[in-house]
Amino acid sequence: MRKTNDKSIKEAIEQMLNVYKLKRRYDETGITTLWPKLVGKAVANRTKEIYIRDKKLFVRMESSVIKNELVMMRTQIIAGINEEAKTQLVEEIIFL
Repeated sequence: MRKTNDKSIKEAIEQMLNVYKLKRRYDETGITTLWPKLVGKAVANRTKEIYIRDKKLFVRMESSVIKNELVMMRTQIIAGINEEAKTQLVEEIIFL
C-alpha cells in the first residue's frame, strides 16, 4: 500500500526532469529516437543529422528527392512529434 506522498518511479523522474529544467532536452533527445517511427525506416536511414534548437527541428538528408517529400509532409511530422512529446516541442522544420 502506497503512502500519500509516495510517487511512482515515472512520477519521480518527471518531477526531477522538471526541477532541473531537463525535460525539454530529454524530450528533444527522445524525438530523434522516434524519427524512424515518424517517417519510416527507409527515410530515417537516409537522414544524416537531426536535432532540435529553439522549437525548430533541423534535418539534414542525403537525398534531395526524399527532402522534397518531407517538405510536403512537414505539417504531419510536426503534429506527430508534438503528439508524441505531449507538448509543443517543435513549431518548424528546417531542411539542411
